[in-house]
Amino acid sequence: MKTRNEVAENLKWRTDHIFKSQKEWDEAYAALTANMDFSQFRGKLGDKTELLNCYKKTYECIAEFEKLYLYAHMHHDENTKDPAYVGLMQKVGAANVKLSSELSFVTPELTALDEKVLKAYIADPDFADYDYELKTVLKSKKHVLSQETEAVLSLGGQVFGSFRDIFGTIDNADLPFPKMKVNGETVTVSHGVYGVLLRSPDRRIRKEVFTKYYHAYESLLKTITATYTGNVNKNVFISKVRKYDSCLEMALDNEDVDISVYKNLLKYVNKYLPQLHRYVRLKKQALGLKTMHMYDIYVPSVENCELELEYEDAFALVKKGLAPLGEDYVELLQTAHDNGWIDVEETDGKRSGAYSTGVYSAAHPYVLLNYQKTTSDIFTIAHELGHAMHTYHSNKYQPHAKADYRIFVAEVASTVNEVLLLKYLLKTTEDKKLKKYLLSYYTEMIKSTLFRQTMFAEFEYIAHEMAANGQPMTDESLSQEYLKLNKKYYGRSVVSDREISFEWARIPHFYNAFYVYKYATGIISAISIAERIYALGAPAVADYKKFLSSGGSDSPVELLKLAGVDLTKKDAYELAMNSFKEAMDEFESIEA
Repeated sequence: MKTRNEVAENLKWRTDHIFKSQKEWDEAYAALTANMDFSQFRGKLGDKTELLNCYKKTYECIAEFEKLYLYAHMHHDENTKDPAYVGLMQKVGAANVKLSSELSFVTPELTALDEKVLKAYIADPDFADYDYELKTVLKSKKHVLSQETEAVLSLGGQVFGSFRDIFGTIDNADLPFPKMKVNGETVTVSHGVYGVLLRSPDRRIRKEVFTKYYHAYESLLKTITATYTGNVNKNVFISKVRKYDSCLEMALDNEDVDISVYKNLLKYVNKYLPQLHRYVRLKKQALGLKTMHMYDIYVPSVENCELELEYEDAFALVKKGLAPLGEDYVELLQTAHDNGWIDVEETDGKRSGAYSTGVYSAAHPYVLLNYQKTTSDIFTIAHELGHAMHTYHSNKYQPHAKADYRIFVAEVASTVNEVLLLKYLLKTTEDKKLKKYLLSYYTEMIKSTLFRQTMFAEFEYIAHEMAANGQPMTDESLSQEYLKLNKKYYGRSVVSDREISFEWARIPHFYNAFYVYKYATGIISAISIAERIYALGAPAVADYKKFLSSGGSDSPVELLKLAGVDLTKKDAYELAMNSFKEAMDEFESIEA
């Protein structure tokens, strides 16, 4: 493997665009830590001038902190073996704790202000940069309790958060990872190994790993049930104390998402479950199976068809695929390529995987890759550049207080890019094997991200309703509910094996209630946007760029409407489902 010094400079990101040297970083760190005293504003936020000055200083400190963090984080990921940058990350962590502590009075003090005062601030043009932030404070006001009660709840924070930690210990330390023979060697079936072996072409291996892995969870099922039930009951308790009608309402209120979005997701995905059943039938046929089991679901139905392009050729292909987004978008992609936004090659000690990162005060976002000559890695370029373009446009067109977009929309731009690239490849390639592979890739993505995550979301909804209504939550009742969902979602073409009823017990996201639905709404939104761009052209592109430039300036559901996606109505769901259907139609029409 290469060392970092052996990589060409044009294939490395430019951290000197953030700080020119370690010395400059040290000076900025010292200046920030000396400036993090907000005591002068305590008790004074009812005064317009004091609040404006508090906001100004807050975002000045946040801007400097973000740059310090970005520089340290990026250097750490260049070489995770280098202790110098571990030290920088620790210093940044300490600064974050101090800054958070200094600002901890702001939200409670604003919430305590009279409603008329908050409304006056919101209407005041001087608070234009902060009006959405103040609107969320006003909206949450009715759910904020007395000072004494809030103090009691904050004391319970560590206890309330312990369920996820307990599950993490069970899942990573206490779970009796089984062993099995693979190609004559004994392997321990860890979480990662399970994922690999479940895609094995050898069906006997798939069946054995599936059975043993879930039997490990079954052996600890009562303990996991107690942990999960405790977490759900905690959510019910807090929602009632904070005067929400349900745990779902409380969770979505924190993201400023209308509850109708969640219910629409369940409603329309359930309506289109016959499309998923068709997908399962097609997979069963492609695999040549008389009887299909859940351990067969993840094995590839089409042989990988690698494009094996050098990075420069892959980047050129991505630009062609994203050409429908306009010349200015493609030019910005080239700017990212030419001006040190992207760290391309795998090197010794470099963090694995890929991501995009960026902060408001930096000149531009950055992308980390570990590029290999595979079709998947070409899509990764498009995906991560989607994140980067979203960050770039939001930072360029929004003030700092409104630039950071919510997690609800975080995967939209990246997935739009993947869909557009896939559509371009399908349109331009004559290779039937590649077409089948791409269609399989796309339908698998929809199955995993749209349908599977919605099934998880429906399970969470059922579990919290059980708790709220006083129904017993036992290992048997939860597993029975999950098995019913699995049968409903995947249909009769696959055997819903007994072991799959325990799958709920291994999902860590369930300890962050009502989170997973965002994966499904994200891909629905992205597919809908991509389909609109292909159908309408320039007007749809213009709408999409308004969304990219909107940051976190409003509710994420309202911001998606700028791109023509209204998740409170049926159109976006139907567009996504139709795209799924058309991909299966084309897959079925291509002769082997």
